Amino acid sequence: MALLSPALHDVVGLQLPASTDPPLSSHPAKHKVWIVFGATGHIGRSLVKSVLAHGDQVTAVGRMMENTLQQMQGWHEHCLGMLCDVRVRPTVQAVMDKSVERWGRIDIIVNCTGYGVLGACEDQDACDLRSQFDINFMGTLNIIQLSLPIFRQQAANRDDDENAGRYIIFSSTSGALGVPGLGPYCATKYATEGLVESMLYEVDAFGIKATLVQPGHMRLNEPGSGGSAADTLDTREDGTDLKLRKYGHFLVKKSSEPYDTPTAPASHAKRVVQWLLDRQPVSAFKSAELVWQLGHCRYPPLRLILGSYAVESVRDRLRSVTEEIEDWKHLSFGVSDTRDKTDSKDAQDDEQTGEGEHQGHPGAMDDATAMDESIG
Repeated sequence: MALLSPALHDVVGLQLPASTDPPLSSHPAKHKVWIVFGATGHIGRSLVKSVLAHGDQVTAVGRMMENTLQQMQGWHEHCLGMLCDVRVRPTVQAVMDKSVERWGRIDIIVNCTGYGVLGACEDQDACDLRSQFDINFMGTLNIIQLSLPIFRQQAANRDDDENAGRYIIFSSTSGALGVPGLGPYCATKYATEGLVESMLYEVDAFGIKATLVQPGHMRLNEPGSGGSAADTLDTREDGTDLKLRKYGHFLVKKSSEPYDTPTAPASHAKRVVQWLLDRQPVSAFKSAELVWQLGHCRYPPLRLILGSYAVESVRDRLRSVTEEIEDWKHLSFGVSDTRDKTDSKDAQDDEQTGEGEHQGHPGAMDDATAMDESIG
């Protein structure tokens, strides 16, 4: 695995704000140990290269179906290549044990694994649903549960200005809004976001931090990386033969007759993914540099959105939710048994001004346009 230039932050031109206490040339970062799950995917490869270019050590974890140990043996001396299926807890445990044995500690764990099916909710069978939840949600939970004991043990020996451990979980803008054609995938991302946000309250006292990265559609191929954006998947995990198109980590499901029309909302996600392949993509190279900085800063954000369209998508969604709450709060306050005077006054003011009398909400159209960059 070839190294990139050491001065990546100078090339990329991106720097976390001073409020996060990021690594600077005047105050260099200490070398850290990373585990990157999904290291053979497009963002995972870029991240491993960035980590190695900065002099850190990394356990690069690939999927058993994509790599062999022989292929990984030729990687950089600071890189330990391992195979793992995040759905299978013993393989995740083996990664933790081997990493501690090799490096002596674990500082940062990144999960880049992901799998999605493009198709109407009605068209996705039990195998489609289970595969997405097992990889996207249960895989993340397995990683967290099996690494937390290591981080908590490290917490007892850490310096006051150091974190005991860091999680960087790649979520998606699909974890912030629903996307037609990606219902179950969105559900896995919503679940992951809720899991990580809840866990942070539980582990904050141990000095453990986490960031949810919400990328827009990631560019599949950086210059010189080779490969194809779209591949054909011939077999399924249960052995069933398929001849379906695969874009990145998304499997395109053939639409049933009710949803097989050019303008069907259920085909929206497929159209967006195909359209975005060469338009306004998020650079995996630049994203990897920001993620490296996240691993080394002292006060990381809970969420980091990558890509201008992704920012607009999430912002429009939050705006529409806020507007809908304001439109209907007179009913929300009305069902309370005990209301303070402020809430009562707000509800009365809204009734006098006529708010909340229409069905829909002002941000509804914003949601539709916001979906264009909600595939991550």
